[in-house]
This record gives sequence, structure tokens and C-alpha cells, in this order.
Amino acid sequence: MAFIVAIDAGTTGVRARAISLDGAPSLTSYKEFTQYFPQPGWVEHDAEEIWSAVLSTLREVFSQLSEPPIALGITNQRETLVAWNRASDEVLAPAIVWQDRRTADRCQQLANELPTVRRITGLVLDPYFTGTKAEWLLRNGVVEPTAQLALGTIDSWILWRLSGGTAFATDESNASRTMLYDIQKHAWSEEICSLLSIPMNALPEVRNSSGIFASTNVEGIPRGIPISGIAGDQQSALFGQACFAAGTAKNTYGTGSFVLMNVGTTCPSVVDGLLNTVAWRINDVTTYAVEGSIFVTGAAVQWLRDGLHIIENAKEVEALALSVSDSAGVVMVPALTGLGSPWWDPYARGGVFGISRGTNRAHLARATLESVAFQTRDVIEAMTQATGITLTELRADGGATDNAFLMQFQADQLQVPVVLPIDRETTACGAAYLAGLGIGVWSTIDEIATHWASNATYLPNIENQSSANAAHAQWLNAVQRIRTTQ
Repeated sequence: MAFIVAIDAGTTGVRARAISLDGAPSLTSYKEFTQYFPQPGWVEHDAEEIWSAVLSTLREVFSQLSEPPIALGITNQRETLVAWNRASDEVLAPAIVWQDRRTADRCQQLANELPTVRRITGLVLDPYFTGTKAEWLLRNGVVEPTAQLALGTIDSWILWRLSGGTAFATDESNASRTMLYDIQKHAWSEEICSLLSIPMNALPEVRNSSGIFASTNVEGIPRGIPISGIAGDQQSALFGQACFAAGTAKNTYGTGSFVLMNVGTTCPSVVDGLLNTVAWRINDVTTYAVEGSIFVTGAAVQWLRDGLHIIENAKEVEALALSVSDSAGVVMVPALTGLGSPWWDPYARGGVFGISRGTNRAHLARATLESVAFQTRDVIEAMTQATGITLTELRADGGATDNAFLMQFQADQLQVPVVLPIDRETTACGAAYLAGLGIGVWSTIDEIATHWASNATYLPNIENQSSANAAHAQWLNAVQRIRTTQ
């Protein structure tokens, strides 16, 4: 049996997954790593700890295989910045995570540059993206702009270490998330790099998402395995969901939620509230997507567990929410790290509204789950208005798809079917598909599409439409009350 191994380096842990080409059950190893919060609004990771998690999960999976995999694919938390020395492999600073808000004031100072940033990168000025994180490290003297400085996203760091320091590269989907990349010229933007004083020689080479980047060359795992697919986690999930036609869309329900719609090979005009991003580049042809980035969804459930201690584990939240017939007017806006799409307000903070003497923890749990669906609806409605494309179904993946209450509530809010694939680990699947395509296992994406199949479909209840709209109107009112920008 032939296997492709996908390295899924997420926000809270690393998963290595061996996916069989012959239909055998996949093999998986997972390892969490530490989250650091040194100051309010700061979120950091230890890049060496991430690398250790990559190695240990790979070794565990490889030990279960009768022979080495035919290829490796990498998918990763996007926008997170790693700075290291290419001569010594020394990590020069803690990795600044995509959730980090330390550069919010700097983004506000750059407000006049927003039209330029939007035109070149398709993004907005927000601390979410990598560019101002890199500028912060340089401006504060944390790193020096030497010839050996490497400023890369997590995929670049993993590729560098797996290849034994022979490949300093990224793919176009990850590059498009840095706020330093011109998504129409397909190159690092001299104008944006100059604006932020980022040395361009510290940035990785940008390549296709599918194709051989390097081969493994590190002690402890077999050498010579081609690393032949790389994509940011949300683009990888879009690929894994076989959203290959313009107008198809997916939502990944994870720590945050990320809605992406394939819009084809022509870069669309920028629209307020949404991002233009590269979905993938294959054979030097770029496919674009519009994206709505929701910062806190699964993290809100984690907050119920770790911050308020009203549940002991995340799986309890569904039963708790179903123990009441509705939220009794309680609305929870989980802007714990600001608001993402379509509002883009980094200074907003969360709020809970409609509390009465009768409010209990079940109402709060239900309101938290409902907030996930409300935020997704906001993004989908913005996409429909921007593209003129009416969504016919939403393909869903991620951990929260196990929550049947949430999936049905989402279908009722959108009034379109929510479709779940048989294989829910679509992020890893996407990386494996890109890697297989990169070495010729599949010759076209049409061949890959045959591997996708649905497992469950949540149909909207038309009778609930009016109550769904009324609940959403309450939500929008609550959002307006916590916004700092109007």
C-alpha cells in the first residue's frame, strides 16, 4: 500500500496523517504544543517546540508504515511569523501567532495606506497578517536585518528543517497571507516591503502549491522523501473539500472559522469586509478565493471551559445547549481578539447581552454556539453581495461539525444545505492531494474530485426562517454595540 503523509501544523498542535491511496484506514499522530500569552493581546509559540512536534508525530506515523511514504505535504496555521538564522537554524524570537494583536496601533497609524494594501495584497490593514509582525521584530531590535535572517511562515520553517536547510521557500497561498505579496504580479511587493522596512532577501522563494519543493534530509526519519505540496490550512481545506469550481465554498470550524469561496483564475475587485486571497497555484496558474476570517468560534467554547469553567470538556456544550429550548434572549458576541470579517475591528471586545435573573449556563452555552452560525451567516451574505453568486450549499469541516445542533442551526440561518464530507480532516486531505498531484499520482484535479464524498447533509427548516431572521437581527444589534468603528 502506498501512503502520502500530510503534516498539519495547526494553531494548538501538529497532526501527521498517513493517507492511503488504496482506501486503507489512515494513520494519525497528534501532539499539542504550548500557547504563550506574555501580555494582553500577545499570543506566541515556540518554533522549536513546533518542530519537535512535527518530528515526533512523523516518527510515530512512520513507525506504523511498512515502507516510507511516497510524498509529504505540509499545511499550516497561516500568518504566524517565525524568525530564524539560516546559518545556524537558531530561532531568533518567539513565533508571533496570527491571533496576536500587538501591532493594532501600528495598523491604525498606517490607515492612509489601506487603499495601496488592498490593491496590491487583497488584504486589509490588521495585526492578523504577517507583515506588521515582521516590522515589529525589526523596529524593536528583536532581530537584525542580516544576510542570514529568515522571516517565514510556519510552512517555510518546517520545510527548512525537513530539508536540512536546503529549501527556503513557501507557496503562493501562504505568501498571499503575509500582507507583503502582490497577488496579481505573483511576487513580493517592493512597495509594501519598503513601507514596512522589510528586507526582501529575508523572505522565502514563492513557488507553486503543488510540485517538489525539496526532499527530506533530517536525522530520525527516512531521507529522500519528496515534499511536494504546501498550502495554508484554509486553502488546503478548500482543496480537500474539492471546491474546484468557481462559486463553491467551504467553512472550517476550528479555533476560528474561515469561509472561502473559489472565484476562479481572475482576481476579483476588492470588497469591504472580505479578503481576496490566493487559493492555490498549480502549473503556474493561480486560482483565487474570497475569504471571510472569523477569529473566535471554537475558541469561544474553549473560553467556556477554561475561562468560566461552566463545562469540563468541549463535547459537553451541545448537550448543555440542548437542555434549553432557546437562549432566552441571551446573545454572546465572542470578539475576544477583535472582530474579523466582515467588520474588521481589532479593538472590539466580546460582550454578552440580554442577561436576566433567569439566565443560566445553558443559555450562555447555546448563545455561544449560535454566535458561530451568526458570524458565518454575516460572511456568506457579504460574499453573496460582493460576487453576485448565490450559495447553493456550504461544505463544512473541522471539529465543530460533530455538533449536530450547530450544523442544523447553521443550515437554518443560511437557508441552504450544510454538507459534511466522509473524511472530516479535509485540511490534511488537501495537503496530501497537492503532494500527490505534485509527484504525478493524479494528473488532474478532476481525478482528485472523485475522492470526495458526502457523509451527512443538514437541510434547512423553511418553517424556521422567520425565527432565524429575528435571532440574527438581535445578533446584529449586539455586534453594533461592541464595535469601536462604524
